[in-house]
Amino acid sequence: MIQMKNVYKVYKNGVAALNGIDVSIQKGDFVYVVGPSGAGKTSFIKMMYREEVPSKGEVYINNVELGRLKKKDVPFLRRDIGVIFQDFKLLQRKSVYENVSFALEVIEENPKKIRRRVMSVLDQVGLKHKARFIPAQLSGGEQQRIAIARAIVNNPKVVIADEPTGNLDPETSWEIMRLFEDINSSGTTVIMATHSQEIVNNMKKRVIAMENGQVVRDEHRGEYGYEA
Repeated sequence: MIQMKNVYKVYKNGVAALNGIDVSIQKGDFVYVVGPSGAGKTSFIKMMYREEVPSKGEVYINNVELGRLKKKDVPFLRRDIGVIFQDFKLLQRKSVYENVSFALEVIEENPKKIRRRVMSVLDQVGLKHKARFIPAQLSGGEQQRIAIARAIVNNPKVVIADEPTGNLDPETSWEIMRLFEDINSSGTTVIMATHSQEIVNNMKKRVIAMENGQVVRDEHRGEYGYEA
């Protein structure tokens, strides 16, 4: 489903973020990407939704090489990819409902289908009763739930999360991780960069460990492997 072949990334300032990455991720995988700060995790993640392109090498999603994808085709690629960030990136002046519906409105989905689907995913994340609230009226955990709802409202094949529990307390983090498990159990591929040793060690998923822009470990049912 996702393949990286000999991928390098060197930024304009000379920083080498990725140094010869070869990785294959299959449909339905749940993958943690771990490693120390500066290991290349964020660059690795961004390659998958074409926020970045390789300096050398190839990245494929469903046999489409992202480096050759025209700019006008990137939005179509991203319809099959849900992305979740540590800082939520919600639209602060829009309601919970509007934040989630926006992802469907931009692809001109039928209004009746939009309402049905938005209310369904809000129910899935346990926040249907707060559809009219704005982000400032929600806790951090609730805002992350809305970000997850927005990411899955298109029924994406892949969900990519960059430190989704980084700003949350431990109890809320586990609630969020249970949501990711539910999403994965429906067949969606989940790829998550994280620094949470406790979550990785307890959930026993595939672990890709990175150091200095390289994959140094790729284990099924792996552990975090670094000091917390």
